[in-house]
Amino acid sequence: MEKISYKLPDFEGPLDLLLYLISKNKLNIYDIQISELLDQYLEHIHAMKEQDMDVASEFLEMAARLVYIKSVSLLPKHEEEEQLKRELTGQLLEYQECKRVAAQMAEQMSFDTFVRGPAEIDYDMTYRREHSFKELINAYLNAVGRGRRKLPPPAEAFSGIVSRRIVSVTSRIVHVLRSLWKNKELAYDSLFVNSREKSELVATFLAVLELVKGKRVRIEDKGQTLRVKLVDGGERHWKSKKRNRQ
Repeated sequence: MEKISYKLPDFEGPLDLLLYLISKNKLNIYDIQISELLDQYLEHIHAMKEQDMDVASEFLEMAARLVYIKSVSLLPKHEEEEQLKRELTGQLLEYQECKRVAAQMAEQMSFDTFVRGPAEIDYDMTYRREHSFKELINAYLNAVGRGRRKLPPPAEAFSGIVSRRIVSVTSRIVHVLRSLWKNKELAYDSLFVNSREKSELVATFLAVLELVKGKRVRIEDKGQTLRVKLVDGGERHWKSKKRNRQ
C-alpha cells in the first residue's frame, strides 16, 4: 500500500476514514486486507494526534476492532475472522450507499431558494357530476343502512331469548308419574312425543333420571325399544300424594 499523505481531510467517522483509505489504495471492499488497512488507519490516527486534533472515541474503538480482527486471523481457525470481516464489509457498504444518496439529494435540494407561502384560493364548490337515478337510490339505501346499524337493536331481537318458556323438572316429574299411573308401563320415546321445545325435552329427560335415581321408575330394555315402568315404591308414593290432594 502506498504511504498516506498527512494533509488530513475531515472525516465524519471511522467508516468514512476506512472508505477513504480503501478508495485511495484501490482495495477490494469485499475482500479487505485487514493487516494493511490497519497500518494505514493507525498512522492516520497518530497524525491526527500530532497535529493536536481531537480524536473521537469512535475512531479509537474502530482501531481496537481492527486490531482484534487481525489477532483472530493469526489463529489456526479463521471462522470468526470471516464473520467479523463480513460484518465490517456490510457496514461499509451501507455507509457508502448512504453517502451516495446524500450526495444526490444535495444536488437536488438547495436551502438558498425562496419559497412562497400558500396563496388563498377561492374554491368553486359547485358539484358538476351527473348520476343516474339508480345510483342515487343505491346511495340513499346505503346511507340509511349505515344509520340503522348504529342504532341499538330493537326489543323484538331479544324475544327469542328472554320470552322463552321455562319448564321445571318438577312439573315433568309429575307429568311422567301421571302418565305411568294410567298405563303402568310406557315406551321411553312416548314421554317426549308432546314436547315441543328444547327446554321441555331436557326437563323431561332430567325428570326420568331423577325418578330412576329415587327408585320410583325403572327402565327396561325389551328388544329394540326401551320401556319405562312404575315400580312398587313409586306407585305407593304416587297414590299417597293423590290421597293427600283429595
